Formats: sequence, C-alpha cells, structure tokens
Amino acid sequence: MASGRGKHRSSDKDGRRTIALLESLPGIKAVIIGESKGGKNLGRNRSAGFFKLQGETSAGFKGILQTSRGVQQIAIILDSTRSRACWEAVRGRIEEVFPHQFG
Repeated sequence: MASGRGKHRSSDKDGRRTIALLESLPGIKAVIIGESKGGKNLGRNRSAGFFKLQGETSAGFKGILQTSRGVQQIAIILDSTRSRACWEAVRGRIEEVFPHQFG
C-alpha cells in the first residue's frame, strides 16, 4: 500500500538557495516544490535560481522557478490568509527580492 507522501521532489543548488530565501521572508509559512519540467526555461537571460510569481491560490501564491535542468512549479503557503493587506505585504516582499526583469 502506498504511503501517501507523493513523489520525491528535489531541486538543484540554485533552486534550493531560492527556496531558502523565500522561506526566510516574513509571512511565509512553507514553500512546496511541485512538478519539474526538464528542458524548459523562463526566457532569455534567466539564470538558474530565477523565480517568477504566477498567481494566487487559496493558501498563498504559485510561481515557477528556473533551475539548471528546467523549471519547477512552486507553491508558497502564507502564515495568514485572513486579510488582503497580509497578501499584498508578502507579494511586495517577493517582488522586491525577485524583481521582474524584461529583456
């Protein structure tokens, strides 16, 4: 019988560094690694460790992480989802640490 824990998920060195940085931000309870897609990228001039927010979920945010092997889906779980101000504060911190760079 299966243990129910799901598939093993891991990341490369730059990905683990980005995940640790996200987990250290105030207001973030956990960062969960999702599906990996090898051979994909987030665009030109995006190095391993680059993170991009994609949207909101009922528990926090979802995003995508560039690794040396491709991209990984990331779920960010917030400490508190009760107030919109909390959501915006965490979003602001993430966008401050990982600004969108176009080009």
